[in-house]
Parts: sequence; C-alpha cells; structure tokens
Amino acid sequence: MGQRKDIDGSAGVPTFYGGELRWKREAAGLTLQQLVEGSFYGPSHLSEIERGTRRMPAELAEHVDQVLGTDGFFKRRCEDVRKAKRRGHASYFERVLEAEKHAETIEEWCPTLIPGLLQTDSYARAVVRSAHPMAPDEAVEEKVSARMARARLFDDDHNTPEYWAILPESLIRQPILPPEPTAEQWERIAALARRRRIVPQILPWKCGPHPLMLGTAMIMTFSDAPPLVYTEAQYSGDTIDDPALVKQYRKAYDRLRAAALPPEASLALIEQAAEDDRHGKQPD
Repeated sequence: MGQRKDIDGSAGVPTFYGGELRWKREAAGLTLQQLVEGSFYGPSHLSEIERGTRRMPAELAEHVDQVLGTDGFFKRRCEDVRKAKRRGHASYFERVLEAEKHAETIEEWCPTLIPGLLQTDSYARAVVRSAHPMAPDEAVEEKVSARMARARLFDDDHNTPEYWAILPESLIRQPILPPEPTAEQWERIAALARRRRIVPQILPWKCGPHPLMLGTAMIMTFSDAPPLVYTEAQYSGDTIDDPALVKQYRKAYDRLRAAALPPEASLALIEQAAEDDRHGKQPD
C-alpha cells in the first residue's frame, strides 16, 4: 500500500474542498468505496476530488452530504470549486477543462487558428487581445496563463493523451504574428511532435472542399466514459455527447485526416516554416 499523501488545502479552493472532504470522510470512519456506495460514481473519482484534481458533480455532492450528515455543505460549495478550476476560462469551457485531463485521445481541428493546447504565450496573448480589445491587461494575462496551464497536459510522460491536430496550411501562409514569435510557435509544435507528444498534420491550402469547413471540432475519447465533441465560436461553445452526432463528427474528422498531408511530410513543412520565419522569409 502506498504512503498516504497529505493534501495541502492552502493550494487553492479545489484542494481545500478536497481536503475537507477527506477529513469528514475519515472522521466518519468511511473508506472511499463506502462513501460512494449508492451513487453512480467510483472510489477513484472520489479520490481525485479529494486531491483537488477533479470537480465534484452536484449529484455526488448531494449524496456525500446525505451520508456524512454535512447539511448541504459540499453541495453548496460545488459552484465555488467549479469557478476556481475554470479561472481564466469561459464558463462554457468548464466541461472541456475537466474532460481533456482524463481523455485517452484528443483530435482537434480549427480552420482559422492554432488550437489552444498548442499555443505559445505570444500567440495566445494575440488571440485573447483580439477577442477582448478593451479588457484590462490583468484580465488578458489571466486568460493567457490559464491557457498555458492547459498545455501542461503534455508534460507527463505516462498520462499524456494521444493528441492529433490537423492544421490548415493557411496558418503558415497568413501568420498573425511577426516572424520571430511565429517561428517560436512553429518550433513549439515541432518539438512536441519530435517528443512524440502530438501528431500534427497540415491540410494543404489548395485541397478544395473538405469536411468541417464551417467550424471547429475537438473530439475526446475516454477509457471509462462515452466520447465527447466540443465546438466553439468566438464567444460561445458547445459540448456534444449525443452518440449519433459524435459519430458524425468522428467520421468527418477521419475524412479530414485523409485529406491532410502525412505526419512526416507535415512535420517537415512545419519545421521549414519555423526556419523561414527565423530568417525573415515570407511564405510563397
């Protein structure tokens, strides 16, 4: 049995909430399994909540309050935890923040921008500022920091999801940043690919009509849950779990992948773009 690791409740609202939950559970003399009995959740889910790494669903909080006799405390504090965990992100993105940490695979497509998980801070700052031109600098930096924190998903050698990104060649031909930060952006993507953290593919700009021309798609699969699709517009987003729609998106993504360049050819094009930007060469 592994050594019990204390929870530092001062690290933030989710860890405080989780630490309080574990304290109440152990004071009642209950194991994780005993506390979740009668709910639709397993002990591993509850363990992650206690460590502050997973949000507490409202129905599970209600169950915990009933078993522990905590007079609705955990149900009332659920929203505080959710707000803290999504700080710097829009409320409609909350489900994605939770899901991508537990995904087995993530397949992403955005027809106009480099996906958030792959962005450098310079790129993210430019995108955020374009969407919120009148926002205070502090608000912009909070959003940029939150986006950069998501990219830590690729730091874990053992639990990184299999991530696939299809990028339109127009991102190379029409960069939104000056050459130096653009080179840094392409170098980041190339480095992640060389480390076997991601598989990028470039969709040729002359490929003609292709699937998913009208919007974004982020498709996530899980070992213990049905797949999800997330789509996003400028100021809104939608998480789709309807099996028929998810199936349709997955088929469309497979057709899009077939229209893109192979991974090795795509990586060569990305590295060439980075080198050209480093030397101030404009794309043809």
